[in-house]
Amino acid sequence: MATKREKQWRFSIGYTIFMVIFLLLLQQFVVPLYGPQKVPYSQFLAALEQKNVAEAQISETEIIWETKDEGQLMISARLPGIDDSELIGQLRQSGTEFAGNIPSKFWTNVLSWVTPIGIFALIWYLLIGRVGGRQQFLSFGRSQARVYNRESVNVTFNNAAGVDEARTELQEVVDFLKNPMKYRALGGRIPKGILLVGPPGTGKTLLARATAGEAGVPFFSMSGSEFVEMFVGVGAARVRDLFEQAKKNAPCIVFIDEIDTIGKQRGGAVAFRHEEQEQTLNQLLTEMDGFDPSQGVILMAATNRPDVLDPALLRPGRFDRQVVVDKPDMKGREEILKVHARGVKLSPEADLHTIAGRTPGFAGAELANVVNEAALLAARRGKTAVEMAELEEAVDRVMTGMERRSRALSEDEKKRVAYHEMGHALVGLLLPHADPVHRVSIIPRGTAALGMTLQLPLQDRYLFTREELEDKIAVLLGGRAAEEIAFGRISTGAQNDLYQATELARRMVRDFGMSEKLGPLTFSDGSSPFLANNEPKLWGRQYSEQTAQAIDAEIHDIIERNYQRVKTLLNGKEDSLREFSLELEQRETIQGTELREKLAERANAELNQGQVRES
Repeated sequence: MATKREKQWRFSIGYTIFMVIFLLLLQQFVVPLYGPQKVPYSQFLAALEQKNVAEAQISETEIIWETKDEGQLMISARLPGIDDSELIGQLRQSGTEFAGNIPSKFWTNVLSWVTPIGIFALIWYLLIGRVGGRQQFLSFGRSQARVYNRESVNVTFNNAAGVDEARTELQEVVDFLKNPMKYRALGGRIPKGILLVGPPGTGKTLLARATAGEAGVPFFSMSGSEFVEMFVGVGAARVRDLFEQAKKNAPCIVFIDEIDTIGKQRGGAVAFRHEEQEQTLNQLLTEMDGFDPSQGVILMAATNRPDVLDPALLRPGRFDRQVVVDKPDMKGREEILKVHARGVKLSPEADLHTIAGRTPGFAGAELANVVNEAALLAARRGKTAVEMAELEEAVDRVMTGMERRSRALSEDEKKRVAYHEMGHALVGLLLPHADPVHRVSIIPRGTAALGMTLQLPLQDRYLFTREELEDKIAVLLGGRAAEEIAFGRISTGAQNDLYQATELARRMVRDFGMSEKLGPLTFSDGSSPFLANNEPKLWGRQYSEQTAQAIDAEIHDIIERNYQRVKTLLNGKEDSLREFSLELEQRETIQGTELREKLAERANAELNQGQVRES
């Protein structure tokens, strides 16, 4: 097993402020309880007259005295400039023992000074143990990397499915670590750094560990966020320590996850600059220039934000090679499902090929979640194996969320949702370029979906024509058009459909140059394909206000034209829309194959009736 890294030491200035205030309050309120009690000089004279003073220690400015009855220790300040020469006689008359020296009060000193120091040391000791471990006290500059030795790296390329191209690229690194002399004899130099680029969940970290497992070398793993601390210079010190440890354990692989945390472009907007991050990046660049890959130290890093990395980090001699780890195709998804299904008992009728076809755009992490959700569903239902029904439902859960049958819809709402979803389905069945309809359901799911029309492409697509994109927009508008035809009024249920349709039309005009008025131009903002939300670049659009108005007009024209096309299409199939919607309202779920068969039967019946009329 890999050695567990202790908690990262995190120091806060608030702890120091708290302790200073605590000590001041302790000195002000607690310490006086253990020392002499201050009383007026008049009270001392009164106690002396009552012969209640057992002992007195007299100095030029104060008198420390002890009562006879309760043995309390008092202190009184002497009156300045007043002759109290009769005091000695009064002390003798009352039988008080007195002296001119103040005796040493050992326990008083202990309670007054040593106790606060001891309390402070105890609290400090406990804080150190809580925030980082006593062995890491003041060890901010040491690397926090998790180290996996040869025995503990039990992941190989057999565990990384669906990434054949990336695996081929990394096989060269494995071969170099195993047989370095083969490359040195030819004068070849292995890349210093390998950057794994891809969307979240595609297996970048898994590939890095699998590379170390295949090569049988130690694996140093550290996240980019673990370099930066509150103190200036800690990140750079940790980079130095990481490379020193790696050189001592060569050959090995050093892996930095989410390197964009410390590798962002230097300069730029002031709000996005961080001096400590820049120092850490500078140290990383220096270390990459200073180490020789022939020593057997390979630096690997992963990011899903390659567009924000500093150019100096990506130049040859540092991260020489970029390996794209993209979302898998259908064959890759099937292989990934098989890998995650090794530890799951599947029913013989469970078809992973079909599930792979149902999950276009899924990353490896999402496919792993599908298999796990299916196993949980089967266990909850008391089954001995995971069947196809659980796998199908698991896909729906991952895509749209859990079924929410507890969300009770009124009869009017249920009817409207049925017409809405059937509008999507009918348009998808009637248009030539639309993806095949797999299932229609009016069971609420997730946080907002009241129904679902699921379409499955026949194959993975990477290019789309204008006609195909417009058919996609038409399918999205089918729900709103069906509501307007059936009820004469529209509702808020089409909000997400309108958003997707508008966004698709915007990309047609702005990014793909599919506008006849604007011509073959692109007005893209340069967003990265790996960004989950496609954030625009900081500098905004690169076109005039007049062009922006023309883009808006073209988007409106595409949406309006396709909406009228959909209404015309559904008006010609109003009987089918009414019949299928009523059946969907009663059954709640209808398969796409059943809808296609019924639509074909109605088309044949209408064709036969037309032939009879002609004859």
